[in-house]
Amino acid sequence: MEWRKYYMDAMLVPCGLAIMVAYHVWLWHKSRTQPFTTTFGRDADGRRLWVPAMSKDIEKKNIVAIQCLRNIIMGSTLMATTSILICAGLGAVISSTYSVKKPINDTIFGAHGEFMVALKYAILLAIFSVSFLCHTLSIGFLNQVNILICTPQGVKSLVTQQYLTRLLDNAMLLNTVGNRIFYTAISLLLWIFGPVPTFFSSMAMILVLYNFDFVEGNINSNQEDFIPNGV
Repeated sequence: MEWRKYYMDAMLVPCGLAIMVAYHVWLWHKSRTQPFTTTFGRDADGRRLWVPAMSKDIEKKNIVAIQCLRNIIMGSTLMATTSILICAGLGAVISSTYSVKKPINDTIFGAHGEFMVALKYAILLAIFSVSFLCHTLSIGFLNQVNILICTPQGVKSLVTQQYLTRLLDNAMLLNTVGNRIFYTAISLLLWIFGPVPTFFSSMAMILVLYNFDFVEGNINSNQEDFIPNGV
């Protein structure tokens, strides 16, 4: 029967994606309830303190502030460029594949017909495009912070420290979402060779991310009440 060609793809690939999504939902919950057990919570608290520190004596710290923001912009630019280059490469592969009318992923496990090839590349293109969009939006917010942080802080000024912190939180949130979508797409790239490598790469990716997302250490009682805005 026809469905037998697709059952491994229909089971393993959605299962790997579901586990990735469940992990990030749990990570978001931990970041909201116990922020100082995650790197995102501690980073958000650092940003909450960084903006007032830079704005308080901006005449002396303007170069430091601009350099810090520039480094983040360079990282987002690198990820955005990588995402769009992969999209261009996938588009070229699709064109060459259909020009010879032969699928390039003649795998042992899973479906590898022309329809499945088109579906795989369409999903990958969509995911990398979303990652590119998130990083470009993050760069836009960072550019706003880059300019507004050097403006005078007056009583009648609309550019307050809370506003700058919110902009920076939005930028870092979009940067994080773009990175995580990019990592998910990296695992899905192995889908070209079959659903089994995709599933195991998703499991390996979760183990790697867990070691980076959670930190060990004592948490003071006055820190437990803090809920970061940017997480």
